[in-house]
Amino acid sequence: MRCVFVNIRCRPGTSYRVAEEIALREIHSELYSTSGPFDLLMKIYIPEDADVGHYINENLLDIDGIERTETTLTFKAF
Repeated sequence: MRCVFVNIRCRPGTSYRVAEEIALREIHSELYSTSGPFDLLMKIYIPEDADVGHYINENLLDIDGIERTETTLTFKAF
């Protein structure tokens, strides 16, 4: 499994609804509300053989209220 972090910007007033929908899908390891330019930070584990872009598109980006995402790939844990 590959660890990936996804910052999520939501339309104003939709952060809690977006977080609830993500929780219902059970695709995340951890999900936090954050300050700054993004509203949520999600840690997910993606199967090694899966394409990261397709996985995120198919499992996350159809949630109403998501305005923008930023994905950070990880390489090695220390």
